[in-house]
Amino acid sequence: MDLQGIKQLNTWISESDNVVFFGGAGVSTESGIPDFRSVDGLYNQKWAYPPETILSRSFFERNPEEYYRFHRAKLVIDGVKPNRTHLKLAELEQAGKVKAVITQNIDGLHQAAGSKKVLELHGSILRAYCSRCRKIWPADVINHGTGVPRCDCGGVIRPDIVLYEEPLDQDVMEEAVRYIRNADIMIIGGTSLNVYPAAGLIRYYRGNKLVLVNRSETPYDSYANLVLHENLGEVFSRIEA
Repeated sequence: MDLQGIKQLNTWISESDNVVFFGGAGVSTESGIPDFRSVDGLYNQKWAYPPETILSRSFFERNPEEYYRFHRAKLVIDGVKPNRTHLKLAELEQAGKVKAVITQNIDGLHQAAGSKKVLELHGSILRAYCSRCRKIWPADVINHGTGVPRCDCGGVIRPDIVLYEEPLDQDVMEEAVRYIRNADIMIIGGTSLNVYPAAGLIRYYRGNKLVLVNRSETPYDSYANLVLHENLGEVFSRIEA
């Protein structure tokens, strides 16, 4: 454990009231949600089609039955709870330190932990709408049950997530850019920084306290002012609000 690095991070946070956190799948693994690219991640599990294909818009439209079989088996994990990282971020927001959490995750755990300002770059499986008439539906119709959920109009109900081949929500992206540009400290955690355009957001940070917390190296380690190749939960459990 890099105790000196964590001490430096604590000092920076104690002196700031403008921290922005940007997180990926590694934030939620401690809650029991698998990430995508690790050895046991979704992209290394065997299905009839690669997960990247199943999670694409064209596949969803062409084969919603197979999409929903994968969705309910792999994306929906009942009973998960926020972990140490989620809870500490909510605590830091409450203390006036963290201004925004920007997440690539679709699990809603930041909000469950109590964070108020959460920007979901890839949407959430806790929201659903009709792909034809856009009527809003309870998430339970997509996350539980069997078969393909359909709207009163006959359209297929879909999760409010960004599938492959779909653009990110421009309003959410622009708001994320604003927070990052104005941030005093930017903490990036639990992401390989390989997924674009989300990973490109790091380039908008203009400060000198860029912190990367990830078990493995990222393409942006050389850009950071502080790099902690540590378990995210362990690091955040040592941060003082």
